[in-house]
Amino acid sequence: MQILFLGDVVGRSGRDAVVKHLPKLRAEWALDFVVVNGDNAAGGFGSTPQTCKDFFAAGADVVTGGDHIWDQKEIIPYLAQEKRLLRPQNFPAQAPGTGHGIFATASGKKILVLHLLGQVFHKEHTNCPFATADKILESTRLGAGVAAIIVDFHAEATSEKTAMGKYLDGRVSVVVGSHTHVPTADARILPKGTAYQTDSGMCGDYNSVIGFQPAGPLERFLTKIPKAKMEPAMGEATLCGLLVEIDDATGLAKSCKAVQWPKAI
Repeated sequence: MQILFLGDVVGRSGRDAVVKHLPKLRAEWALDFVVVNGDNAAGGFGSTPQTCKDFFAAGADVVTGGDHIWDQKEIIPYLAQEKRLLRPQNFPAQAPGTGHGIFATASGKKILVLHLLGQVFHKEHTNCPFATADKILESTRLGAGVAAIIVDFHAEATSEKTAMGKYLDGRVSVVVGSHTHVPTADARILPKGTAYQTDSGMCGDYNSVIGFQPAGPLERFLTKIPKAKMEPAMGEATLCGLLVEIDDATGLAKSCKAVQWPKAI
């Protein structure tokens, strides 16, 4: 089974690239399941119902969010309606939507997707992501009703992401990091069989500052005034993510590789 995870989509450039290239990749790479992180898809901040619909139409099976999940007000009622859109599971239970779900491939295989938000350097004060993962995995295990388990860990600190990979190694198929918009060079299979990458990178214009036109971030760094406007960069986007081959017998990873498409950054 072939699974593709695409990192944070940033602005129109990233959206257009996903919509343009994902249908072709889905066919050429014989993808069984695709997860897209849409945390910066709408003008760089969150997602809207329409951006999610565009991703689903292009071939995404699930769209995940992150710390910007609440930025677009119209997404809140949509979260309650669209089960394929996930907010982090470790938000309070009273928050709209959910952070996990079991989804079926075209061939009928069941995939659990779990979305978590990190705590280190984050201001959201979420529940412990490690304990949250344990709670979900108590009732859903590889080979016991699901063919694969994918974890999108949206976190700032590389140490926290690496710790999550080690913590879940052998219990899930994939632990892939999102949020920092820079792909890390450590895509690998961990000792117990889980595919891992600290950060998948972004789907956006890399001639930028993490997907934004440089002027806004530079003004913030140079003046320390936090109100400088952040505008997504509009050049040609590169899709970055993680491609994983899953062993149908075990649900663990047979191979994985970082993706940069259509050109390396």
